[in-house]
Amino acid sequence: MARISHLVRRGSAYSARIRVPLDLVEIVGKRELVKALGTTEEAEAKRRLYPVIANWQREFDDLRARRALVPADRDHAVWDHYTATLDRDDEARAKLPGDIEIEAERAAVFAKAERGEIASTDPFVIFDATLDLKVKQAAGELAAEARKAKLAELRKHLSKGETALIAHEVDDYLRRNRLLVDRGTPDWISLARHMMRAEIEALQRTLERDRGDFSGQPTDPLVKPATGQRREVARPGEAIMEIFEVFARENKRGVSKDRINQCRRDIGTFIDVVGASFPISKITKVEVREWKQLLTQYPVKATETKAFAGMNIRQIVKANAQLGKPVIADRTVNRYLSSLSAFMSWAVDNGYLDRNPVEKLALRNESMTPAFPFDTEQLVALFNSPWFTGCKSAAEWRNVAKPGPVQIRDHRYWVPLIMLFSGARTGEIGQLAVSDVRQAHGHWIMYITTEGDKTGEGKSVKTAGSMRVVPIHPELIRLGFIQYHEQRVKDGGVALFPGAKRNARGQMMADVSREFGRYLTRIGIKSGRGLSLYSFRHGAADALRRAVFLDQQFGFILGHAEPTMTGRYGIMPQGMLEQRVELVNAIAYPGLDISHLSWR
Repeated sequence: MARISHLVRRGSAYSARIRVPLDLVEIVGKRELVKALGTTEEAEAKRRLYPVIANWQREFDDLRARRALVPADRDHAVWDHYTATLDRDDEARAKLPGDIEIEAERAAVFAKAERGEIASTDPFVIFDATLDLKVKQAAGELAAEARKAKLAELRKHLSKGETALIAHEVDDYLRRNRLLVDRGTPDWISLARHMMRAEIEALQRTLERDRGDFSGQPTDPLVKPATGQRREVARPGEAIMEIFEVFARENKRGVSKDRINQCRRDIGTFIDVVGASFPISKITKVEVREWKQLLTQYPVKATETKAFAGMNIRQIVKANAQLGKPVIADRTVNRYLSSLSAFMSWAVDNGYLDRNPVEKLALRNESMTPAFPFDTEQLVALFNSPWFTGCKSAAEWRNVAKPGPVQIRDHRYWVPLIMLFSGARTGEIGQLAVSDVRQAHGHWIMYITTEGDKTGEGKSVKTAGSMRVVPIHPELIRLGFIQYHEQRVKDGGVALFPGAKRNARGQMMADVSREFGRYLTRIGIKSGRGLSLYSFRHGAADALRRAVFLDQQFGFILGHAEPTMTGRYGIMPQGMLEQRVELVNAIAYPGLDISHLSWR
């Protein structure tokens, strides 16, 4: 069994597997989908896995979106059925025999009689010979009687709640418009009754036409031209998520893989609203506004809540009206909007849209709690706490805050310290390979890059400019970081921190980040928001400012810079490296003594 839940190994080959959401099992006809990935290599299987899973998810989203019958669908069905009935009447009247055709048929009958072809006085023979003439003579009257009879029956069925006379028309409309609504459901019955009323109105118009009046208009208030936007279906290659994958591959700004995946998930909720088959060219502020309104009612961690399993965003919001779970913050709504906006801006630049429909739709900026750096007192308390000095159990998070003999000396120990003395991001450090730590011009460096990924976990940086060379601080060397690196070399592992893992969303060390925040609260350092692993990064920036460096002078150390060839290849001239060594060595924390810490 592979370490990814959707990846399974059967014999030596890998396959993708996904459970069909419960609400779609009956439609799909299966409880589980499996597809061979055509490889026996785990790393290659992981690379091939996501497109397969993403395609299945799009199909699920499309099915859900098409099942939800919105008012606009019903309005279009009513007006389409009304006009189609009248169109059929026009066609039928055009085919009715006219006076000239009837006279021609009568003349043909007389000609047959004169030729002796109707010599018998048998009434059946005469009826047979004149049948075509009689049919043509009575065609208009018979058609009118048939319409009257159907009108009467439709009125009876409507009053009794029966739908047999319209069922085939309803199913045909749903099929043509790719709307999956089961017979007998309230949506189906409502649509059937609306379409019956439409046909009753149309048949009344046909009776007026029999009297020569073609000016009649519907009197039923439900039968009127539809004003809502008609559901659109994209041509192959023009569906929203198909174009998004082009955007993701191009990645013009060099955005990290994690952020791309976040955008993909965010936009997935927009697909819940418009449907996976909706063409990108038809997105307007109307669709975005509806999505935003749903997001403001969207519960926190909805996808992780069992009560919402298998539901789309509309269904989740509706269900949460009863459950009452807290909803996401305005800033999170704005993050969703930002994800779609970035994609839409790219779509405009590439000619898929004329303008970005997300512009000016963001919610009012919510006052956010800033991320604070640790002060000296908090740092002293932290590095004298069980996480760093010894805890009851390193395997159980709840025991990390309890003093004991167990020393944590894996990624959980080193990542905070490296952040403290480098300002690097959590994910950047957690994904380091053993080969990313090396010597250059007599100095130990960390090469933060997406290249050389042999860990199988997938390396990423926030932007292309985040790839960089960072000298290793003397205090880290004193603490034993180089000895730790040497041990990893001897062990033969590829990853520098093999215990650092990505979660299902691709976020590196998300479990550590979450538990570290809780740990700060348990040991009395944190109250409310503001302190986290990222406080170390802010602290490093403040330390460089205390050393009288300007932000633009050290931004590249923190990964705030334009892409460079140095960042791409990790090779730099000695003079440039010396400048960086000077910057990193300037990171200091007056009053902080961690001499009691050591790797061994």
